[in-house]
Amino acid sequence: MSALHALRALNGIVRRESLKILGQHGRLAASIVRPLVWLGIFAAGFRSVLGLSIIPPYQTYILYEVYVVPGLAAMMLLFHGLQTSLSMVYDREMGSMRVLLTAPLPRWWLLAARLIANTISIVPIVYLFLALARFWDVRPPLLGYAAVLPALLVAGMMLGAFGLLLSAFVRQLENFAGVMNFVIFPVFFASTALYPLWRLDEVSPPLALVALVNPFSHAVELIRFALYLRLEPTSLAVCLGAFVAFLSTAAWGYDPGRGLWARRARA
Repeated sequence: MSALHALRALNGIVRRESLKILGQHGRLAASIVRPLVWLGIFAAGFRSVLGLSIIPPYQTYILYEVYVVPGLAAMMLLFHGLQTSLSMVYDREMGSMRVLLTAPLPRWWLLAARLIANTISIVPIVYLFLALARFWDVRPPLLGYAAVLPALLVAGMMLGAFGLLLSAFVRQLENFAGVMNFVIFPVFFASTALYPLWRLDEVSPPLALVALVNPFSHAVELIRFALYLRLEPTSLAVCLGAFVAFLSTAAWGYDPGRGLWARRARA
């Protein structure tokens, strides 16, 4: 595989996926409305808690700004990663995915190109959400908006690879909606997206342990620290390791000669 051929394939896949996503206006609207609704609900909840003086005001501010907003940004990446994997299940059933994988390029690169295209398409929407969050007085350092870009890309690629792995195991398009609901909410709520790990440990140590080993928690922490101009090396290592593991397993699953497709053909 020459670099020119790899870049040409990447350019073609990015253009195809970008045009397809831009044509789905409802999906784009839902991508930005969903976290804003969550943000409004949590804003009202935290204000009511603050009004009742249950917790000190500075702790409310920290929970609201530092924890909830980065967690919702990671949630956008999670939903987008699983929704794009749904389209891959559809492409596989229609046969276009098989045509793509017959290209004279490594399978892992073709799948990685899909992940890159899908991640690039969601990053501007995440930035739009972070900009709108300033109306709720969520104002990280201005340099944090630039520092968070690599974190968004790494987290988006890892969560997209997770969705890709799921799509390799789902046989029918009708079953994938149930799989998404079964996966998204446990992954999201059993994480540090809404509450810090120390608070989870105070309430439920088993839940805190699950959140600690949850790769989505590390995606959240990577975004959270980067937005405030800090690097979390452990979260970065976990996200990169999970990305490699998810992508490698998905590439095996999409191999017509050795993976799940071969077992389906024999069945």
